[in-house]
This record gives sequence, structure tokens and C-alpha cells, in this order.
Amino acid sequence: MRLSGRLSAAIEILDDFEKRRVPLKTAIADWSRMNRYAGAKDRAWISGLCLDALRKRNSVAAMMGEQCPRALALGALRFLWAKPAEEIAEAAAEEPHGPGALSHDETLAVGEDEGLSSSPCGAEDVRAEERKVALCNPHVAGDYPEWLSPQIERAFGENASVIMSAFAERADIDLRINTLKSSPEKVLSALKTVKAAAVPFLKTAARIAAPEPSEKAPGVTVIPAFNKGWVEVQDLGSQIAAAAAGDIKGAQVLDYCAGGGGKTLALAAMMENTGQLYAYDRDPRRLKPLFHRAKRAGVRNLQIRSPAGGEGLDDLAGKMDVVFIDAPCSGAGTWRRHPDTKWRLTEKQLQTRMSEQDQVLREAASFVKPGGRMVWVTCSFLMEENEDRLATFVKAHPQFSCVPVLEHIGGSGLLTDMGLAVIKRCVTTDDAIRLTPDKLRSDGFFMSVLNRKGG
Repeated sequence: MRLSGRLSAAIEILDDFEKRRVPLKTAIADWSRMNRYAGAKDRAWISGLCLDALRKRNSVAAMMGEQCPRALALGALRFLWAKPAEEIAEAAAEEPHGPGALSHDETLAVGEDEGLSSSPCGAEDVRAEERKVALCNPHVAGDYPEWLSPQIERAFGENASVIMSAFAERADIDLRINTLKSSPEKVLSALKTVKAAAVPFLKTAARIAAPEPSEKAPGVTVIPAFNKGWVEVQDLGSQIAAAAAGDIKGAQVLDYCAGGGGKTLALAAMMENTGQLYAYDRDPRRLKPLFHRAKRAGVRNLQIRSPAGGEGLDDLAGKMDVVFIDAPCSGAGTWRRHPDTKWRLTEKQLQTRMSEQDQVLREAASFVKPGGRMVWVTCSFLMEENEDRLATFVKAHPQFSCVPVLEHIGGSGLLTDMGLAVIKRCVTTDDAIRLTPDKLRSDGFFMSVLNRKGG
């Protein structure tokens, strides 16, 4: 496909996303099914432009003076991908595949010389000033929904724009080295084919730098190291969150919201196949991938308790050394990878997640034995989904109290000295940890550890 056709496709997909409010990947998949002539490189280019346009929707719209799908695609191509204005103008006007010639305002916005002389005297200066004013707004500079401003400013204060800008960048591809199957040294050597390098913060983490936005990501899941079970694709923040469980070798551990099992497998590796690990999720469909993933990873101490099979947890009540809760949440911490979700999130959905979190805390607490601990994790940086939920829980359950997370992460043995120094900067006033991409280039995660009295 020529640039003209790719640009038109991106506009069509963004328009579908806006109208149907479906996940962006759904809009892309639907477009691909209807346009099978598009090759893999075309699809990667189109998907990359759509993702970048949504990552920085507010700031791109401010530069263009318009927030419609066409303006976002043109603006992303010009301001994020640095495509020359003349080339953009030619592609837009190209028939029959282009989206249509640039308007006078679009020409001015992307910086094309032609047409400037026909604008009223000083009009371009007024436009530049309007852009400058718009970009001074924190929610525009940080590219987040304006309605979330109070919550984000509460979490990050005067650093909100800077931190949220990091959430609008493209994400690296992080890998977790599975020590049940191989050593970090051996795996890193095998990962040279996908240009992965060790992450200096965690002994078992590797990273592939984010590819250029128009390029397809390396096919990690087809390399021998992946199929042998040596590595799993897992964000660095998610790996650190699993490490918050601490030293769990030989322990009885319940992963209460296991889902597809990414953190379950990380916990199993930390346990070195000792003790007993239970994986549960109230939605049995989410557990389905874990059966195959655990086998590939060489996990031998795992019991998957699925509601679909009538397998409950009654026999585990009050017996777990550690209950790990990867709680349902807004997913705000994953906005780098899934930028469409920040524009689809509503106040009602946030309230629903908070109610679910309260319920999960109450349910999971019953499985912690006296003297045991509960690990709370969300891929959200919002205090409403974390500190507020824990405060409400502890008030109603005084037998639980929050303890320093950093000590438990250190107890896992996975942190390097550099990692310890960096994560110390992420410790909150109440000894929890809030990870953000400006510090670790990871997704956003919150984690807290609560001990139960007794034992």
C-alpha cells in the first residue's frame, strides 16, 4: 500500500473506534478482514499510527486545532512520526486512495508552506499562541482524560504532566526468564536473535527496545527459547509485582485472581517448584491458557481450581501463608500498551471496579492463616483503586495491617542493587510501592503487603 492508502485506512479505523467505542484491536481486526489485500507491513504501519494517535490524542489535537479522526491521523504522522508536511499533503490529495486534499487549516497545522500567504495577517501567530495555551493544560500535556484530572493530580501532584507523558510513550517488550527451565546467562544468549538485553533492575528480566512505530514487533512467541518455556512475555512492572510476594519457597500460596497466569508462573518460579501453589479465578474462561502455559514452563507444584469444574476453595480457608491478589482494576497502568482504554474508561466503570476490589479483598482475606500475609496488586496508579480500598478494608478488618513492601521484594532475591535503588524511589508514604514508566520504563503498578496478626 502507498502512503495515501495507509493514511486513509488509519483514519477509517480511528473513526470506527470513536463511533463504536470498541477496543482498538477490534476495530483494526474488523478493518483487516474487510481489506485482505493489506500485507503484514501495511497492517503494522496502520496499527502503529492509530496507537500513537491515541497515546497522544490530546496533544496532537491541540497541535491540529481539531480532535476528529482525520486530524489525529494527520497530526500523528506529522508531529509524532516527523513525516514531511509536503509528503503528507501529496498523500492526502492522491486519488483514488488518499483521504482528500488538506484543507487550508490542515495545511497551516502541519506546517505546509503553500497557503500561508493567503491567511489573514497574523493568523498563524494567533494559532501558534492557541496551541501554546492548550499545551499548558496538564491533561493536554500529559495526554489523559480531563475528567480524571483530580484523581491523577492526587496521585502525582505537580509532577502529573511529566509522569503521565511517560504513560503516553511506546512500551518496550519485556521478558521474564524462567529459572525453572534455564539460567539467565543461557537464555540471554538465546535471545540475541530478537535483540533482547538484560534489564539491570531484575536478575531474571530481559528487554527488547520498543520497535519503531511503523515496524512490526519481533516475533518472540515463535523463537525456540519461548517454545522451550525458557521465557515468558511479561512487563517488568508485573515481574516486580510478583516479587512482592517475597520469599515463598516451600509456602502455601493462593493466586486468587490468576487470570491467564502470568504472575502465577512467576510465583511458581520463585517457589522453585516447592510448597503448593493454587490458582483461582472467578471467571473460568480466563484460566484456560494457564493449563498449557504451566506445562510449557515446567511448573509441577500448581493446582488450578476452576469454578467450571466445581472446584472450590473451601478447604483452603485460613490455611494460606500468602494470598496473592492481582485485583481487577481500570488498567490505567497499561495505557502505554493499550492507549485506547484511557479514552474508553468512564466514571461508572471506575466505580464498578472499586466495588469489585472491595469484594475481592473481603473474600481473599478469609484464606490467609494467622501470621500469614496478603499481597495486593493492581495495574493502576489511581489512589481510589489502591490506598482508598486498603484503608476501607483495614478499618473493617483490624487483624490486618500494612507492612513495608520493599522488604518482601528484597526477600524474593530477584532485585539487583540498582533495582533496589530505583524501586526505593517508588515507595509511598504508607510503605506501598507505585511503579511508573518515568522511573523504570515499566507499566504502572501498585503493590502493598498486609500481614494478618497471630501465628
